[in-house]
Amino acid sequence: MFCCLRTCFNENMRKTASSAASRMREPDIFLDSSFAGPDVILLSRQLRITGSGGALATAPLVQSKSYFEIKIQQGGSWSVGLATRQADLTKKLGGCDKESWCLCSDNATRHNDETFRPVVVTTQEPISNGNSNVKDSAAAAGLIGIEDVPEDNLLGDALNVSSNCEGNLIAQPLHNFPDEGDIVGVAFDHIELNFYFNGKNLEVPFRNVKGAVYPVIFVGNGAIVDIILDNFHYGAPPGFEKIMLEQSLL
Repeated sequence: MFCCLRTCFNENMRKTASSAASRMREPDIFLDSSFAGPDVILLSRQLRITGSGGALATAPLVQSKSYFEIKIQQGGSWSVGLATRQADLTKKLGGCDKESWCLCSDNATRHNDETFRPVVVTTQEPISNGNSNVKDSAAAAGLIGIEDVPEDNLLGDALNVSSNCEGNLIAQPLHNFPDEGDIVGVAFDHIELNFYFNGKNLEVPFRNVKGAVYPVIFVGNGAIVDIILDNFHYGAPPGFEKIMLEQSLL
């Protein structure tokens, strides 16, 4: 009788452990500590990033159409997009070299340390911040140097402050651009890299993405960002799917 009870107990314990392990199964793809800046902190089974710097995901985008999302859990400076393993992951913002293509928290897309356009045009009067790397179109969007912002405005919540590749602070109006609590989607089909703000295409594609690229997130100034690789908040665009491991495509 005792042996029978012990056998039944052990079997139940194995089932319970198996069920718990299934619920807590490690993700197939996550942020890669081997390809992350030295001041980056990865949490929540390496699906959350904070600290300062960037991190690549563990899988490259090899399928024809792939999609992932991020959720901005806490504001600060952040960037999301694609990068090769040669990208500089010590920066707070992506796009600061030729190896990364990113949407950044200061209302810009960046590649090769150039700001190509304002993502969202605002009605604020343009004020130059004196940085030669920021194009005239960025000034037209109301991206202004922190030294040009009246002190009263800095004490309010009308502006979001982040930094550019050189660490200079930039301020921008809220909230027609992703911010704390929002979802940014990233879709790549090896022709265009597109970004989505809460399900809406921002219509600022990159068309020069080259090489073996991986999802990348950069953070700084207190930002906390989660990468979402399935169970999307807004769903992938038609024809796009979650990132699949290479062996899954065989």
